[in-house]
Amino acid sequence: MDKEERLSRQMEFCREIDKEKQILRQTILSNGIQREDDSQHAWHMAVMTLLLSEYSNEPIDVLKTISMLLIHDLVEIDAGDTFAYDEEGKKTQRERELRAAERIFSILPEDQRDKFRSLWDEFEEGTSPEALFAHTMDNLQPTMLNAATNGKMWKEKQVRLSGILNRNKTTALGSETLWKYSLEQLIRPHVEGGQIIDDTEGRHN
Repeated sequence: MDKEERLSRQMEFCREIDKEKQILRQTILSNGIQREDDSQHAWHMAVMTLLLSEYSNEPIDVLKTISMLLIHDLVEIDAGDTFAYDEEGKKTQRERELRAAERIFSILPEDQRDKFRSLWDEFEEGTSPEALFAHTMDNLQPTMLNAATNGKMWKEKQVRLSGILNRNKTTALGSETLWKYSLEQLIRPHVEGGQIIDDTEGRHN
């Protein structure tokens, strides 16, 4: 591949990922009105990682973690956003996202295609320290925004505490400190306030 073709494919990819700005999530921005889009979600987590990486259970490569967070939702350009508590949608999520990863990353020159796909796969597998912390960010950021809007979407979607705890089952694997903060400062007050349905009979330690 010559330099002209390489640049052409890189620019095509840059144009393609602009579509991420059109993918709306179920999370409301802190103004309590607008829905967050995938690109805003990725940017926010990247900055949070710069600030909060010191709380990772293990030392991490911050740039690698940020890279994962910036690309992990690009597949939603094709696959769409799957709401964290949509059990029916989650049944086909993996298949949809695999197809999307194959198409979207294949736009890139082969070396960058392989690099991006490897980062995406590592995030999905969630086993490296960087992937574990990235998942912590992916869980903490929407929890923070839900709390900042007084649990508006939790209440509207009738989200149950058992679902939140299940969603966050890997959060402490990346950072015990941030999971403790999330549970005590962001989640519990909204259980007590009634925005989250407590279906665990108070067993949420």
